[in-house]
Amino acid sequence: MSDIEIRDDRAAGRLEALAGGEVVGHIEYFVLDGPRRALVPVHTIVEPAHQGKGIAGSLARELYAIAEREGVPVAPLCPYVVKWAERHPDEAPAADPELLGAAQTWLTEHPGRF
Repeated sequence: MSDIEIRDDRAAGRLEALAGGEVVGHIEYFVLDGPRRALVPVHTIVEPAHQGKGIAGSLARELYAIAEREGVPVAPLCPYVVKWAERHPDEAPAADPELLGAAQTWLTEHPGRF
């Protein structure tokens, strides 16, 4: 995994994993503003040739690290991130049900976003 670089493209709503300058995986997310600010991962995608190398887990870990540095929670809607968080409770605090509901409402109200 030392050859993987992770870059946060906040403007595009993508946390990207790069290998040799090529995007090999990403998490699509948005920033929820209310009822309070949170990072909301929606999809995790790893290119088939790079699957099974721990890239998705590295992306999830970095998303939670970013949230911790920014002092905001994560409200995961992405099934992969939900499962990853369940397996890593020391790195991924439990999601607030109110934020999860607000994130789902936001996603429903913005159907073309993801």
